[in-house]
Amino acid sequence: MVAITLPDGSKREFDKPVSGADVAADIGPGLAKAALAVRVGGEMKDLSTVIDADAEIAIVTAKDEDTLELLRHDCAHVMAEAVKELFPGTQVTIGPNIENGFYYDFARDEPFVPEDLEKIEARMHEIVKRDEPVTREVWDRAEAIKFFKDKGEHYKAEIIEGIPGDEEVSLYRQGDFIDLCRGPHLPSTGKLGKAFKLTKLAGAYWRGDSKNEMLQRIYGTCWAEKKQLKAYLHMLEEAEKRDHRRLGREMSLFHLQDVAAGAVFWHPKGWTLYRTLRSYMRERLNAEGYIEVNTPQMVDRVLWEASGHWDKFREHMFTSDVEDKVLGLKPMNCPCHVQIFKQGITSYRDLPIRMAEFGACHRNEPSGALHGLMRLRAFVQDDAHIFCTEDQITSETQAFCRLLQSVYKDLGFEDVIVKFSDRPEVRAGSDETWDKAERALQDATTATGLETELNPGDGAFYGPKLDFVLRDAIGRDWQCGTLQVDFVLPERLDAHYIGEDGEKHRPVMLHRAILGSFERFLGILIEHYAGKFPLWLAPLQVVVATITFEADDYATRVHAALCEAGLKAELDIRNEKINYKIREHSVAKVPIILVIGAKEAADGTVAMRRLGGKDQENLVLKEATARLQEEAAGPLART
Repeated sequence: MVAITLPDGSKREFDKPVSGADVAADIGPGLAKAALAVRVGGEMKDLSTVIDADAEIAIVTAKDEDTLELLRHDCAHVMAEAVKELFPGTQVTIGPNIENGFYYDFARDEPFVPEDLEKIEARMHEIVKRDEPVTREVWDRAEAIKFFKDKGEHYKAEIIEGIPGDEEVSLYRQGDFIDLCRGPHLPSTGKLGKAFKLTKLAGAYWRGDSKNEMLQRIYGTCWAEKKQLKAYLHMLEEAEKRDHRRLGREMSLFHLQDVAAGAVFWHPKGWTLYRTLRSYMRERLNAEGYIEVNTPQMVDRVLWEASGHWDKFREHMFTSDVEDKVLGLKPMNCPCHVQIFKQGITSYRDLPIRMAEFGACHRNEPSGALHGLMRLRAFVQDDAHIFCTEDQITSETQAFCRLLQSVYKDLGFEDVIVKFSDRPEVRAGSDETWDKAERALQDATTATGLETELNPGDGAFYGPKLDFVLRDAIGRDWQCGTLQVDFVLPERLDAHYIGEDGEKHRPVMLHRAILGSFERFLGILIEHYAGKFPLWLAPLQVVVATITFEADDYATRVHAALCEAGLKAELDIRNEKINYKIREHSVAKVPIILVIGAKEAADGTVAMRRLGGKDQENLVLKEATARLQEEAAGPLART
């Protein structure tokens, strides 16, 4: 007898082992038709899985939140089957789920072209229509290796050779296609539905190692319903329009080139934008009692070894041999800030010390991972470390969270998710230390009133953390801010303060950032606003454009008045038609254009046009200047 407990607490008994499909059919024909998988004891399994002991189960349908992972995994297999049918001789390698979709890497002498995606996608729909049963098979390891080698699938054979000896080798078959996979999978290809789309081609090294051969990667997306797919594709279209790399060119903000791969060439307007954001952040930190410091770019490896970063980050560090010493370009600022803290004698009365640095950091990222401003080798962190007592963790957490939320609101982000990340598998410090750190951060989070999502195992190697994820104008999530509680680094680097009892005590170190890195955050800002910045942030706020050369003298006086009022303005008195000028400055996302013709020159007025607007407003110069000056003052002027 097998007793099955369902999510609503009801029980069903069967006189012999049953599969998930049997249970769904016993409940009703509607559920049997909708069933995609079964969750046994919380673990998702194939619907055909046989349950031979009492268990708590749930039948998984397309309405379940985690069904998307199942659908996307199957979609990757269907894509691989389509590729094998259309392009015989292609080797399939690895095809995992990723955020919003999936990919599969293929080994093929002839490169895929964009037109191939249409053919592959059409064949995928045919495979879904065939409704091929998907079945799991457990193979002998040696037989599986021989099978794939005989088929010319050498990558797949290599993967099997790397599977630990105590693990099963499971293969899934659908039609004539068979692939190595742990599963679970849908019961048949027809259950996949039609809400999928292949999105792009890319190159990828085998096992992510640049020393290995280059493979061809096909990306796709898959959803439970067509309306979800449509919404996602619309978001992709919007994202393409907002791509910070394209807008960076159009607005002449920055460029990137191979002579300095992973570093940014900031143009005058882009650097103005950068300095505006940095000035804003500096004022906010000053108001919160932070002291700003600056630390060396190159530091002896002995410090990185002492802190633990050498073992953890060595492969991502740039190093140089100098007079029998190995120096490392700093990938982060933490150990250097401890060195400043250790100078002189620090009393408990001095705490908390909030030490901030706009620290230039370098990380040796692989070239394939570089992506515009979002992933660089050279970047500046809005970094700070708070040295405090254990009793001050809660109050400092509260103050930081208030600051972070206020900054995000000023910059146009009000939808923020907070994730609590606990101890990773590889970490520094004892379990007792981690217990204390996690408890302290949890208590501080509770006292702050934050609602958090658990992100298990994703803490920093020295302590648990809060990650702050903001949502942009088109619904994308970006992890930017962080707060990390660290009992480990002060111990490893021998930092201490003199307590009220006259004895030495270890400070707690709170690692915190709001933007993350200036470069990446600016990329996010560009895409969030689609280049149409609020006036206070805009690198160029006003252009004075003439209709006729007769207005040049007056336009020059208008431009001077704007500059005197502190506005970032340019004068355009080129011998071009006004529609051409307006179109050009609109493409460059200039927020305000003041049009000056003979009438405006005679009346002492300006015709104000706002970016994206069709109408213009006629104002006397003094009123226009005062209005723009007030609007451009920014959030700090309004507090």
